[in-house]
Amino acid sequence: MNPPTTSPTTSPMNPIDRFIRACRRKPVDRPPIWIMRQAGRYMPSYQEVRKRVSFMELCRTPEIACEVTMMPIDQLGVDAAILFSDILVPLEGMGLEVSFGDGGPHVGPPLRSEADVERLEVDHAAERVSYVYDAVRLIKQELGQRAPLLGFAGAPLTLASYAIEGGSSKTLHELRRMMYDAPELLEELLDKLATVVAVYLRHQIEAGVDAIQLFDTWGGQLTLAQWRRFSQPYSERILSEVRDLGVPSIHYCLGSAHLTSALAELPCDALSVDWREPLSEVRRATGGRYALQGNIDAGVLRASKRQIHWAVADCLADYGNQPGHILNLGHGITPDVSVEAARELVIAAKELGQGYGGTP
Repeated sequence: MNPPTTSPTTSPMNPIDRFIRACRRKPVDRPPIWIMRQAGRYMPSYQEVRKRVSFMELCRTPEIACEVTMMPIDQLGVDAAILFSDILVPLEGMGLEVSFGDGGPHVGPPLRSEADVERLEVDHAAERVSYVYDAVRLIKQELGQRAPLLGFAGAPLTLASYAIEGGSSKTLHELRRMMYDAPELLEELLDKLATVVAVYLRHQIEAGVDAIQLFDTWGGQLTLAQWRRFSQPYSERILSEVRDLGVPSIHYCLGSAHLTSALAELPCDALSVDWREPLSEVRRATGGRYALQGNIDAGVLRASKRQIHWAVADCLADYGNQPGHILNLGHGITPDVSVEAARELVIAAKELGQGYGGTP
């Protein structure tokens, strides 16, 4: 048995209009589809680029960042491009050293004391990573009207976790230690990060991105009370400080089902939802005030084409024929996925999405 299909009832929309309208909860011909981490290690073409340059060299070289950003547009047919960069880039502008190895990111020296936080550079930190904005301008020229370009940044809490831990951590014990033993110091760090990230995103928007996404990847590791103190105010500030520039904003928090009541207070246009909470439940809990992005389990991309189509069909049915759905995975695509599987996800989204999107 094959998943249900419908026939198109409207002519295709301009891809940029489709995405922006979906973010604004306005009817579209079908929900747009893009994939978090859609340009990355699962792509042989990306691996060829990485043979020539390190990860940070890629991020710092606008021409190569443009080349990689375009790969999912050309190879998968996704409905949106996302700037190829990394959430840790602004930390370089603040005076920290950022590198990537086999064990993941390294940030140094780790921020563990008041003196460490005091040394952070805030003034002109966002300007010191101007290569990001140069990349945005190049990508916009290359994209034309083929697709919108998303910019992004890490939320202060998530950036702080890397800066305090010195890299990735499964336990976040150093962050938690500061949270309990020196909460005021953590708040000082978060304040500095929020100042830099707000300017960083404004520069991306001024360079030409059509929407932005704020990644609070590790926010779901906190209790609701902790998130309200150590993440919500800083994310709210950033989203508020870029709102006057008029582009849609998306907020993503992994493992955030217990935070829904607080997420429903953020001044953004869309909430990106991981795969563990039904979109219908998030829409009910947030009163339908937000567009919702997601939330297909990335694990299905290791399964058969038939299962990929069923996963898309289930996601569409769960959200329903309502405006404000952006199809995506509930987490970034994993390196063990094939390009063919990612392409099949996009094909399924485009075929099965007809008849959804809030159109009559």
